[in-house]
Amino acid sequence: MSDNLTRLSATDLIEVYRSRKVSPVDVCEAVLGRIAETQDSLNAFVTVDGEGALAAARNSEARWRAGEPRGLIDGVPTSIKDLLLAKGMPTLRGSLSVDREQSWNEDSPAAARLREHGAVILGKTTTPEFGHKAVTDSPLSGITRNPWDPDKTPGGSSGGAAAAVAAGMGPLAVGTDGGGSIRIPSSFSGIFGIKATFGRVPSYPGTPNSSVSHVGPMTRTVADAALMLTVLSEPDWRDWYALPHDGTDYRANLEEPLSGVRVAYSPTLGMGDVAIDAEVRASTYEAAKTFEDLGATVEEANPFWPHEPGEVFGVHWAMGAAALVASMPAEKQVLLEESLLRSAEAGRGLDGLTVKRAEMARVADGLALAEFFEHHDLILSPTLPVPAFKAGQQIPSEAYAENPLSWIPYTFPINLTRNPAASVPCGFTATGLPIGLQVIGPLFGETMVLRACRTYEEANPCHQSWPKL
Repeated sequence: MSDNLTRLSATDLIEVYRSRKVSPVDVCEAVLGRIAETQDSLNAFVTVDGEGALAAARNSEARWRAGEPRGLIDGVPTSIKDLLLAKGMPTLRGSLSVDREQSWNEDSPAAARLREHGAVILGKTTTPEFGHKAVTDSPLSGITRNPWDPDKTPGGSSGGAAAAVAAGMGPLAVGTDGGGSIRIPSSFSGIFGIKATFGRVPSYPGTPNSSVSHVGPMTRTVADAALMLTVLSEPDWRDWYALPHDGTDYRANLEEPLSGVRVAYSPTLGMGDVAIDAEVRASTYEAAKTFEDLGATVEEANPFWPHEPGEVFGVHWAMGAAALVASMPAEKQVLLEESLLRSAEAGRGLDGLTVKRAEMARVADGLALAEFFEHHDLILSPTLPVPAFKAGQQIPSEAYAENPLSWIPYTFPINLTRNPAASVPCGFTATGLPIGLQVIGPLFGETMVLRACRTYEEANPCHQSWPKL
């Protein structure tokens, strides 16, 4: 029975709570049991607050018995990536440089919205140090592993969140995405993840890379992500970048057909000669054909980038790393991982004119993509050109050593342009590793992205497969 409880979606849980067939306490205990069973092998959590979660579940149980649930996700087990503040739990950001012994008395906007809607917060999921890379290992918590094959990485930087959802350690997880950090681990771990339009989900406190960073849902199903995005997108005055809250319920219109939707299938996303794994290419090509079968008008077309996005992103990311490291005293800097220090060193070597040119190039690339969306409603691409690789490695192979961004060519450009983008499972390799399809929408088009992913998910329900733990 407990195994069945850990496989229920958030949407299903709300229904069984309402019917009083299952208690939030039963579900919380089952999920905490799953965490205990898998933590040593997967290492998805850096902090588990079992007592706090059970207390929240008991309060939720009382509200459901009284017929007075709080908000949209009352009693649903949820985790928060350890880059985001959550009251009562340390936020260590994967780093030995953060002092655990301090007052942790503030919620990030995401944590605050979750509490307001009655979520049962389980704890904090693992991240690489300050989320600075696309795999999940850190000096603080070590290596996080993929539930589909613990010898493989779940991706990063929201790798702990992805591993938790994939393994049944709570149906909802909050991730962050500064260059693909929701979509990369969603693809490698066989779950759904979406970053909405920049500013749609409030974020606080700001970081040196706030201008490319997003907060968003990571779930097994599109319906759960739509539910969660409805919660997370509620307003918070502390985010200076936030879009005006428009009250959208992202669960609405999920079932609308794709008839007449104009889709560009872009196997390279216009990023040049990308080396794509044959199984990834075949799986994403079949996904594009499925969209056509579902009534969309699909053509192969690539966006044009006036400026090479890797160079533009590299400047933004290096400057952020330099500012981050410069904010720390020398005795903290020596505790940082070498790869983060190298990024900071690269940022310190940039002059102001180079930085300003990168900012202007970002605008030009964003305008070019906006023009592309004048003729298309959605873009489909692989989320990643490769399946998951060995845990502990930073890149798939030495072929990527010269340009580490070359194995994530489809994700970071969409952080520069601010567009909504999701990764939805579309298949598996012959060895059983998940493959993700990236679905990109126009600015402010997350409703269209969710609708398309939901329709595709129903036609190709990869999310119904579970790893054999």
